[in-house]
Amino acid sequence: MIYDQAEFDLRSEWGAKGVSQLAPISDVIVIVDILSFSTSVEIATNNGAIIYPYQWRDDSAVDYARSVQAELSKGRLAKEGYSLSPASLMQIPTGTKLVVPSPNGSSLTLLTGKTPTIAGSLRNFKAVAQFAQSYGRRIAIIPAGEKWDDGTLRPAFEDLIGAGAILSALAGSLSPEAETAVVTFQKFQHDLRSYLKKCSSGKELIEKGFELDVELAAELNVSNCVPLLAENAYVNVNA
Repeated sequence: MIYDQAEFDLRSEWGAKGVSQLAPISDVIVIVDILSFSTSVEIATNNGAIIYPYQWRDDSAVDYARSVQAELSKGRLAKEGYSLSPASLMQIPTGTKLVVPSPNGSSLTLLTGKTPTIAGSLRNFKAVAQFAQSYGRRIAIIPAGEKWDDGTLRPAFEDLIGAGAILSALAGSLSPEAETAVVTFQKFQHDLRSYLKKCSSGKELIEKGFELDVELAAELNVSNCVPLLAENAYVNVNA
């Protein structure tokens, strides 16, 4: 098919359509949602927590959390408790089971089907790349992007950077889409914290009081954690 980048080992495409095109023909797929799903999953699973992605924050999320005997994360603006804020998960105890609704990272995770699925961030990009390569050469990197108010996809600077970081550490032929992400990462990697704070998503979080979350997300290669989806939950398989 024209849009599946199948002639290349390393592929990259945005959002849900990207997952539908690339997951069925890939050995492994990596979901990249830097601000903040992937960063939150890395921090939580690195502490030994178990993260269940869920699409919607509604009554069904309450029922789902109960069914897997897990806590349900709070809305991001909650003053206490665990949420999509990476900072809120810094001290999460080992063994904590947490359901995390997210319209971006969680939703994409739930679309990958039987393809092995990893959550990738700037914090763990080298570990994720190394682990992904163990599944085979056909690797799909999915920058999640954000949503405009009308629900349409907004390609996001931070997710392009995150995808590029992981792709830069992989061996194989790059599709033009994947190579674009690599070049973008290489251009900005010298000052990620500054650029993430100045991009639209970063400015939005800082305005809401979450500057620490942006700083945590910008930390490059500080973790060997590999969050792999297993039995509907992300767990660190590199512990």
